[in-house]
Order: sequence, then C-alpha cells, then structure tokens
Amino acid sequence: MRHALALARRGLGRVAPNPAVGCVIVGAGRIVGRGWTQPGGRPHAETEALRQAGPAAKGATAFVTLEPCAHQGETPPCADALVAAGVTRVVGAIEDPDSRVEGRGFAKLREAGVEVLTGVLSEEATNLNAGFFLRIREGRPHVTLKIAQSLDGETASPGPDKWITGPEARRFGHLLRAQTDAILIGSETALADDPELTCRIPGLEGRSPLRVILDTRGRLGADSKIARTAKDISTVVFTADPKALSRLTKSGIEVCSSQRDSQGHIDISAMLQTLAKRGVTRLLVEGGPTVQSSFLHAGLADRVELFTAPVFLRAQHGNAARTTVNTDLEAMEFARESRRLLGTDLLESFARKA
Repeated sequence: MRHALALARRGLGRVAPNPAVGCVIVGAGRIVGRGWTQPGGRPHAETEALRQAGPAAKGATAFVTLEPCAHQGETPPCADALVAAGVTRVVGAIEDPDSRVEGRGFAKLREAGVEVLTGVLSEEATNLNAGFFLRIREGRPHVTLKIAQSLDGETASPGPDKWITGPEARRFGHLLRAQTDAILIGSETALADDPELTCRIPGLEGRSPLRVILDTRGRLGADSKIARTAKDISTVVFTADPKALSRLTKSGIEVCSSQRDSQGHIDISAMLQTLAKRGVTRLLVEGGPTVQSSFLHAGLADRVELFTAPVFLRAQHGNAARTTVNTDLEAMEFARESRRLLGTDLLESFARKA
C-alpha cells in the first residue's frame, strides 16, 4: 500500500477534479502491475495496473489507495474491471466520498466473490487526497500557505534582492507548484515582483498550475509577465473593479467579478468556492503578508510550509516597513509535522489540527 500511495503522488497537480490514486497488483509473490491516475484524471489507476498485469491479474491481489469507482462515466467502472480480470482480493485504503461511489465499489467486489480488506493506511490516503475530500464535503479546495521569512519575521526583502531564501528552498517551492492545481498571489505581490508563477524545475516545466490573482482594484497591468503569458498559461483574476474586465480579457485572462469582504478585500471564502466549482482541489498561496494573514485568520488555511532564512532583514535595512505574518502557528491550532534543512534555510511543515 505504501508503494501504491507513492505512485498516487505522481498525479498530484495533474488529475483534478479527480483524486490522485495508485494501484499495485501482486500475483505469485511479485508485483505484476502498477498504475496511477493519468493527467486529466483518466485512465484510472486500476485500469493502468490491469493493462500492465494482463493475464497475471487472474488470482492476484490489488492494492488501491481509494475505493474503485462503481459508476459508468467516460470509462467503465474500475470495480467491474477488477472482477473481469479475475482479481481475487482487493486491499483498499479508504472509501470514495463521491456520491456516485460511497461504498458501492467495495460492495460490487464483495458481491462478485472478491475478498475485500479496507482501512489499510487510511490516514495517509486521506491526507494525500485531502483536497478532493474538501471539494466534495465543503465545496472548497485544500489550501497550503507557502511563507518565506527572515529570522526577525520579515516576509519581503526591502533590498535589491527579492529572494529571502536560497536556491534549494526555491527549488522546493517550484516542486510545490508542480503538485498543486492552482497558485495564488495578491496584487501587491504581482506589482512588486512581476512574477511568472510557473514551475521551472527541469523536466517539470509543463506542470505549471492555474494562476490566480486577487486584484480588488484592478491594478494588474497588460504589460505584466502574467498578462503577457496568459494565452499560454491559464490565469484567473478576481476583482471588484468592473473596468478591469475588458482590459484584462484582451490578454487572455479570465476575470471573475467578486464582492468585497468587511475589510474591503476580495471575499476569499466565495473565491475558494468558485475555484472548487471549476475543479480546483489543491491551492498554493504564495501572496504577501496581507493575503497570507487573511487565510490564516479566516480559518481557511489547511497547511503551512514555513521557510526561515538565517538572516536579519530589519537589522540590515534599518527602517524597513514591517512585512510580517503571524507565524505562531501552534497558537493558531497548527501542528508541526516535520523540520528539515534546505541548504541553509529551515523548512517547517505544519498541518491544521483536526
């Protein structure tokens, strides 16, 4: 099952709105087939593993990270495919919460005489597809905040170098982009940094996610890198300024008219619901302190990747404006899951407590 979960992770950021699933088929004491959900959500993991196993699937055991589908969609049900292939035992991690499945896949297998064991590494499987579950149950994607700060808590460099962290940490940040469905920043970051918001790891350039910009006052310019590349990389701008519609759509940007919240900013709860309706299950937030804090204080951040660089920016730059985020995450009901060094930078990974 751990191998199946590792396979499933290969689909993160590429299979939405479907879940990322892995399947391993074992026959005569050896692996005879492996599969994971393919880009776009199809073929499914079970289909790929059965294709690879061929006749060796007969009498074998299939390990699947999510209950096999039981409904006819664009492809036949995976539960039926496992039965037809002669698989005699299925080991599953968790049930699929999709209303078209919800236990029906496992039930189909049992009715056909297939032995079914469930609940194996269920916590790991649930965490892997947390965004898929949140989209179904709460109508929003899973939200990860990526925060880079100095030792004195600054999240933006007032000096000429816009980077706080080193190259190893930045490469990890691009890997996070490759594993997500959408990446979000606010207009302040868009104007100050003029970023591309793409994945630039060699070999993963084609995995740049949907770009989302919160631009309340419609300030994003047509000459920005985001606007100039919008015809090649899907981009959505949420704005409360109706004048931005015609100007930005000419660049190939999708513009969503949004209401302001009580603080005068884009209503992020409504924005998340809009993203979920278009199939986004995993959102990476890279915006500045205002955007990051809004997610934290609204209780809409599920995970935080906190990078701390060994520098004191305020001491270096004197009267620099404070650009901090409250990173006392344990006080905000987050639990630290891991700590590791990336070059000279410390990465701490936090998850919201259940």
